Amino acid sequence: MKSSARLLLAGLILVAGVRLAAAHELRPGFLELRETGPNTYNFLWKKPSGGEVEITIAPIIPQECRLTTPGRQQVTPGAVVVRGTLRCRDGIDGKTLAIDGLESTITDVIIRVHHADGRLESHLLKPVNPSVTLGARTTGWQRSGAYLRLGIEHILLGVDHLLFVLGLLLIVADRWMLLKTITSFTVAHSITLAIATLGYASAPVPPLNAAIALSILFLGPEIVRRWRGQTSFTIRHPWVVAFAFGLLHGFGFASGLTTMGLPQAEIPLALLLFNVGVEIGQIFFVGMIVALERAFRTLEIRWPRLIEALPGYTVGSLGAYWTIQRIVLLLGGLR
Repeated sequence: MKSSARLLLAGLILVAGVRLAAAHELRPGFLELRETGPNTYNFLWKKPSGGEVEITIAPIIPQECRLTTPGRQQVTPGAVVVRGTLRCRDGIDGKTLAIDGLESTITDVIIRVHHADGRLESHLLKPVNPSVTLGARTTGWQRSGAYLRLGIEHILLGVDHLLFVLGLLLIVADRWMLLKTITSFTVAHSITLAIATLGYASAPVPPLNAAIALSILFLGPEIVRRWRGQTSFTIRHPWVVAFAFGLLHGFGFASGLTTMGLPQAEIPLALLLFNVGVEIGQIFFVGMIVALERAFRTLEIRWPRLIEALPGYTVGSLGAYWTIQRIVLLLGGLR
């Protein structure tokens, strides 16, 4: 277990940049405009909700447009939904649409516009670029690229998922078992990602997030046992544990797609590319950790025994913190 401290340091270097103590799901917002008549559009806005941090974002309607929203907003699992009618003088082409507050978040917003002449445009707004000028036709490849980027960002900014993968790395003994374990985790979360996105099953966000945190807490004592030279079912068969918890994490990944209400025709491609993006991000994370660990090994740094004990306690402590935090949020939401 001499490399465990190096692995921990490598992993924490990578995840520190995305606010380690505030791990939460990256769920994109979604805005759809569908032209129903001259200069008239059905308006659909879905704002992510249900996470540890309340996301305060809202569309900024162009000055030449007027939005009518009859009735109250609808609260659904994972999103707050607003429907209405948008009327714009001289149409929507050339108008600038922005998302207020997006620059203060780490989430994205997908904008989709269906024009009466058959044009379909899709844009991915990010915190660094929270506005877009409408009117251009976007290609299928451009729309597909948005789903791929969402998948990559979803895991690289989902610190709880990354810490679970790091915990698996700290338990696995050799390269063959590492490949087997990561593959098992990949297959499992791909299964539930597909099931949830296709609408066959779903999981409420608050208890799901608490269960994901619990999976990280579970790995903490196992890492300590590995460091002490002890064994357990998890240490002997980490791929089984990775598969079991991977099913849970797959529902977490799915939250990045299910809140958008994808058109049926786009679901297969969106599902495939989003999942590919998740795998690209996961491979990048594992590869960077291994590369950094080898760099530390080359430097021949000798770690004190106390430092070598830190990995399990660090992973377990963060898992415990997130578990308590999310259970408190869950119980608060039940009142």
